Amino acid sequence: MLSAVKGLADYDIDASLLILGSGPLQGELEELRSALGLEDRVHFGGFVSDPGPFYRAAGLFVLSSAWEGFGNVIVESLAAGTPVVSVDCQSGPAEILENGRYGRLVPVGDDMALARAIAESLTASEDPGVLRARAADFSVEKIAREYLEVLVS
Repeated sequence: MLSAVKGLADYDIDASLLILGSGPLQGELEELRSALGLEDRVHFGGFVSDPGPFYRAAGLFVLSSAWEGFGNVIVESLAAGTPVVSVDCQSGPAEILENGRYGRLVPVGDDMALARAIAESLTASEDPGVLRARAADFSVEKIAREYLEVLVS
């Protein structure tokens, strides 16, 4: 992700990255940020109990995980009407984004493809209503109805 932010310069994109959460690798990420000269563009926000306001304020949400379970963060971003770029890791992003229909997917580990997808997304127009409608496909109410239909039939 940090390499992708560095690569945005190739596309004349002046964007900043806010990383929410904390963990044992934060020190390494801060060192990499410094090594890449991104101190003014990459910020660490720490743990937040409600990321909703951040999704709504963001111009883009990027998931750069090498692996993911379901990817609730993608659905939460879509529910806020925020466009998504995600790596196409196993178990979720391609299904949620319907193979790129509702957000851009890039191969795992391809920093330049991630930078390109971020640049394209930041300069594209997305319909927030379409993104919110896709997120609704994963609502508790809809999923519960689908489970009941399977169990009752």
